Formats: sequence, structure tokens, C-alpha cells
Amino acid sequence: MLGGKLSIKYEDSQALPQQGVIGMNKLVNVEKVPYVLSAFTGVSKAISGVATRSKTVAVNGGGVGPDLAELGEFFWNVIPLANFEVKAILPYMVKEKNLKKFVLVYVDDPLGQSIQKEMASELPKIGGQLVESLSVPATAQQFSGIAARVRAANPDAIYIASYGSQQLQIIKQFRDNGIKQPLASYTAFSVPEVNTLPEAMGAYYTTQMIDWNSQDPVTKRFVDDYKKKYNKMPTAYIANYYNAVRVFALLTRELRKKGKPITGENLLQQRKETRTFDLIGGNVTFAENGTVIAPMQINEIDGKGGKTLAVVQ
Repeated sequence: MLGGKLSIKYEDSQALPQQGVIGMNKLVNVEKVPYVLSAFTGVSKAISGVATRSKTVAVNGGGVGPDLAELGEFFWNVIPLANFEVKAILPYMVKEKNLKKFVLVYVDDPLGQSIQKEMASELPKIGGQLVESLSVPATAQQFSGIAARVRAANPDAIYIASYGSQQLQIIKQFRDNGIKQPLASYTAFSVPEVNTLPEAMGAYYTTQMIDWNSQDPVTKRFVDDYKKKYNKMPTAYIANYYNAVRVFALLTRELRKKGKPITGENLLQQRKETRTFDLIGGNVTFAENGTVIAPMQINEIDGKGGKTLAVVQ
């Protein structure tokens, strides 16, 4: 598509905002890249200022804090944000599963805080109740005290807003401490480490809708090539970053046809001119604020990569 080799420069944010800014500055000022991939809500918010000042496109495929939709025109999201995920799963759990009383356990960072705000706002509207919100530091790995508070609250379900090794420890330690209620979360539960965890079986989680068995050429090629190389199915996160790179390729191809240089400003302008993008899962449209508009699906962990329970348009 590009008629040449696409090279990628890597900098490790360590999931920390300060390290993210250091890496972003190097990529922009030393490597002179026009297009950067980002992850984590806190890191993404931190680097967005650098993206705006330098007119470099930054694309998030992992963080889901709703305020990531408000970081300026050079910051884009190829993942539906947490407000869409929460609004998709709560009505299903309350109305379809009759789970009305929720405890939220959330990491004390911009992601967790945004999900707490969204749940407190949305649950009363649909006949649910947030009976307890329990925040944990991003570095915490011991949760027996939190588990005791969850047991005392006696909810119908527990929503976990965390990521990485922390969410694994929360799940394991909750089950070890006798908590039997259903668990729920956002896209973070789609990773193989959670999907194959015995203690996570039956948990609910949301992702953007992707039909892995689709015969559309883009999705089929991606799934077939990924399975051939890694001998396993891809996850939503892997699809997000594939899509982010594919968006760059599609925009770059059009800019080259016009004889325009590949700059952040030109990529932004071309994105605004391109109404839809043929990506994994079908055609995707960007909203004016650079956020994708996509249907959501509700999944259940079954030890085999998750099964889809419902689709929310």
C-alpha cells in the first residue's frame, strides 16, 4: 500500500505519564515522527499537549477514559471510550441479568475516576445502585482488605476498573476471599491472561464489536495472518493497534496521490476528508472529536477467548 517499508520507533512509557512525556518528546523532537501510537488514559492525557504543540497525530488504542475525547484535534481514539462501554454493559446486567446492586473497585487514576463517575450517574437511571466505590492505588497488589469491604457491602455484582497484573490479583484474591458474585469490566478483561484465568470464568466485559469470523477481506486477512504467526486468536487490543496503523497507511496513500508530504497537519486534514475507513470489523467513522463510533458487544469469559452475549448499537 505504501510502496516501501514502514518503520516504527519505540519508546516505553512504563504506563507512567511522566515517562510517556519523555518518550513523546524524543519521538517528536529527535525522530521527527508524524504519527504516534499511545495507550493508558493517564499517559495519553499527558502526551496530548506535546501532540498539539508539535502538530503530531497521537492515536490511542488502549486507554478508555471519556475525557480522551477532549484532548484536541491531533489526538484520536480507535477504541470506544469507557462511557460507551459502561453505558452498554450496565443495562444488560440490570435488566437482563437482574443484577441491581453494584460495588465498583477502581484504580485511582484518570481511567478509574472516569468509570466511577459514569457508573454513579448511569445506574440510578436504569434502576440500579452503586452501593460502594472502592479506590486502590495503581501500584497496589494486596486486596484482602478491599475484599472484606466488598463482602460487607454484599452487592449483586462487582465491576473492576483496573488493568495489567493488578486486575489479575484483584480477581484471584476476591475469589480466594470467598467473593462469589459475578464480576464485570471493560475491554481490559479481553486480554488472554484474564480470559484463561480459572477465577475469572463467567465474568462479563465489553469490547467494540468485531466478528472474528467475518469474510470481509481486511478482517479475514488479519485473523488468518495472526493465527498463522502466533497460533492463537487476536484480541480487541491487537485489532485496535492494527487498525491504528492501517489508518496511517490509508491516509498516507491518499496524501501521496496528491503529492503532499506526510505531516501531522496533512494527516489530520486527510482524516477529515475521508468519511469512512475500511478496518477490522467493517467500516468505521471518526466523530468530529477524533473518536471512533462503533457498536459494542457484551462478552462472557469462557476460557476459550470469550463468547458474545449481546450487541449494543
